[in-house]
Amino acid sequence: MQNDSEIRPFTIDVPQADLDDLRDRLARTRWAADLPGAGWSRGVPVSYLKGLAEYWRDGYDWRAHERKLNEYPQFTTEIDGQDIHFLHVRSPEPDALPLILIHGWPGSIVEFLDIIGPLTDPKAYGGDPADAFHLVIPSNPGSGFSGPAGEAGWDTDRITRAYAELMNRLGYHRYGAQGGDTGAVIAPGLGRLNPGKVVGVHANGLSAFSIPDDVAGLTEAERTRLKHLEYMRTEQFGYVAMQTTRPQTLAHGLHDSPVGQLAWIVEKFKEWTDPAAELPEDAVDRDLLLTNVTLYWLTGTAGSSANSYYETAHAGAWGASPRSTVPTGVAVFPMDVSIRRTLEREHDIVHWSEFDRGGHFAAMEAPDLLIGDVREFFSKLR
Repeated sequence: MQNDSEIRPFTIDVPQADLDDLRDRLARTRWAADLPGAGWSRGVPVSYLKGLAEYWRDGYDWRAHERKLNEYPQFTTEIDGQDIHFLHVRSPEPDALPLILIHGWPGSIVEFLDIIGPLTDPKAYGGDPADAFHLVIPSNPGSGFSGPAGEAGWDTDRITRAYAELMNRLGYHRYGAQGGDTGAVIAPGLGRLNPGKVVGVHANGLSAFSIPDDVAGLTEAERTRLKHLEYMRTEQFGYVAMQTTRPQTLAHGLHDSPVGQLAWIVEKFKEWTDPAAELPEDAVDRDLLLTNVTLYWLTGTAGSSANSYYETAHAGAWGASPRSTVPTGVAVFPMDVSIRRTLEREHDIVHWSEFDRGGHFAAMEAPDLLIGDVREFFSKLR
């Protein structure tokens, strides 16, 4: 699979001209009209989007967040013809367990910034040094500094194989995997691919592609999740239909308009975050949210990140998977649609946690809860 096995240091250094172009485009936005009283029911309201875009243009400082990202060691390596960008943050604890953290869409490596320190150096954050991890945090092919993808075919199975090679290339032959969203597909895939190397899989936002046979036997919480899943399918899956069928048509608009890219992503931060939050920035730090969006914009990966949906759907990789033999932990946050009895058809679930705050972007919304759950799950598998 590997072509050039060299691992090359990487530093983010966005040309100033690109930042100037972003501000210029934001200043020249042609705004759409809203229907009176529509609110968020038809998508992102222009009144909200204008305020966020103005802050992005005049208040947000990419350079500060670029410096923050560059505090962590970053690298690129070519796997299966594709450059893979990743953070590799080793713990000061020599016996730390290697752990790969995998983001989804519309996330990025930015999702994990608040959990890197506590996971790699728990002692410095009041934790037990025995819970330390060496972290590998890749940018998914087609996303961020791993993109755009150079060719077709990067579905979740191919990404899974690439990440298995990445961990092997780094010398990690015993490790854990954690992921949410698409990461909650890839992380269990790593377990199925390498059950002798992956000691455990932890996932948030884990869902199945089927519903329980005995709906009558569901708990009240599970009934609520199933109802929300049906709502998502009827009201919130427009992006899925577009990205699985015509991602290139979508790409033209998002690649040319930063406000279009902002709206496409921020809608998901409204719909998928903690329902107690009125606005996306009430659930996720506004600067972190914009850093995530800016990363998509500056790397020109609106289209290639959407293509991962097309590739996976057309490869038939969104169906049921063989049951994994790897111990699996599941963290369920508000807005997740995880139902244990359904998931147990495909996963060896040995750990299950349900939380009453946070949401789909758990590492950004409730980092303390996710950190604690990851530590607890892997403490029994080291």
